[in-house]
Amino acid sequence: MLIIGIAGGTGSGKTTVVKKITERLQSDEVAVIPQDSYYCDNSHLPLEARQEINFDHPDAIEWSLLIDHIKRLKHGETVPQPIYSYLTCTRMDESIAVYPRKVIIIEGILILGNKELRNLMNLKVFVDADADDRLSRVIQRDIIERGRSVNKVLERYEKTVKPSHLQFIEPTKRYADLIVPQGGNNHVAIDLLTHFIENKLK
Repeated sequence: MLIIGIAGGTGSGKTTVVKKITERLQSDEVAVIPQDSYYCDNSHLPLEARQEINFDHPDAIEWSLLIDHIKRLKHGETVPQPIYSYLTCTRMDESIAVYPRKVIIIEGILILGNKELRNLMNLKVFVDADADDRLSRVIQRDIIERGRSVNKVLERYEKTVKPSHLQFIEPTKRYADLIVPQGGNNHVAIDLLTHFIENKLK
């Protein structure tokens, strides 16, 4: 089993890179584990408190569960991946069955910052992008997918996203085996990644 970690800042284009790689592989060969599914369940908090959670802080993730699931996949077990709702900031009652595959891609902003998780990876990738590009993508995504106003997105960016990026995400670039500038627009890097995976599968 080949375990690949794909990290990078919020809005850097990680998801696009993952999507383009998985499109080139057979669906029964690859499984994607998003870090976002493993945000701690905050249903015990009132909604106002949940909406103020800093999702760019390592403490927001239930690392023990994510690491346990990766280890179980390595041992050939199927795992119940949680489903997290950004609208309610809680974990749903349902889960998604993830089956062991030849390639497991773990994707998320903070995944290279956890040493135990990092040590399970065969390849570590950091998707890099200019702060302005990331901000514009964050605004578009949060308005469309998470129902936030422009003012709320900008306030959140200044208060938590930007400082957390500088403190927790940008420094993890040093752990990467490969840095991909320009995110999903970097076709050369995506080609290299895909060829690497295909060669390992052979």
